[in-house]
Amino acid sequence: MVPYLWLLFFFLIPFIIVFKISLSQTAIAMPPYVPVLGVGEGISGFLAQLRELGIDNYVWLTEDPLYFNAYVSSVVIAAISTFLALLVGFPVAYGMARAPASIRPTLLMLVILPFWTSFLIRVYAWIGILKPEGLLNQVLLATGIIDQPLVIMNTHAAIFIGIVYSYLPFMILPLYSTLEKMDFSLIEAAQDLGCTPTGAFWKVTFPLALPGVVAGCMLVFIPAVGEFVIPDLLGGSQTLMIGKTLWNEFFANRDWPVSSAVAVILLLLLVVPIMIFQSAQARAQEQGR
Repeated sequence: MVPYLWLLFFFLIPFIIVFKISLSQTAIAMPPYVPVLGVGEGISGFLAQLRELGIDNYVWLTEDPLYFNAYVSSVVIAAISTFLALLVGFPVAYGMARAPASIRPTLLMLVILPFWTSFLIRVYAWIGILKPEGLLNQVLLATGIIDQPLVIMNTHAAIFIGIVYSYLPFMILPLYSTLEKMDFSLIEAAQDLGCTPTGAFWKVTFPLALPGVVAGCMLVFIPAVGEFVIPDLLGGSQTLMIGKTLWNEFFANRDWPVSSAVAVILLLLLVVPIMIFQSAQARAQEQGR
């Protein structure tokens, strides 16, 4: 009962409010949209206000290519960042799972340690590292690896670095939780039967770690799609992501109805595939039984 109440008050009701605003019209008022539904004028007045709602804002989103491009760019950047986080996070989680049990709590603490610092401060720190006169270029120039500073700031590379660094613990933790429970004697058995180390990884380790892979990818991909701070600080003004577009509509243009429509579509874009995936997994588990 408690989980359903939690979803009702912190997901369904806020979603209904945002969805209602997305059907409203922009107004120079407070709040900056009409109609503001109320029962002060009775049931007839409330029904009249409901009839003023429309889908004009959703039609507008289909007519302006800015929003479509922002959605596509956000999904692509989030997908690449998630893949990079998986490439980095899987070896780390695997090493933690194979480490002696006495040092695993210490390794786990080191993974969680960045959360003890403000997210915003950590992103600002990457500006000092990646800018042309920053720490990274100074080290590379001093060691003679490069002859002139690399241009990393205000590029997609900086965004990928920021997202992977910021969300890497969300990839490592579910992977570690899954790999820690794995029976590593299965790998030895596969190798004894003639399987190469690479083959044993793809035929034994990776399939057993798949639940952690899926969970980690979701934990990284979903917030990365709507990310605002990292693209704004590391990607520069030319970066097109839906989080920045949403912020501009809310606070710069003060167009709450259009921004609410953007938010509703973004939510559906993320929630619907997850529901379909979970439904397919549930059916597969039932067939497996």
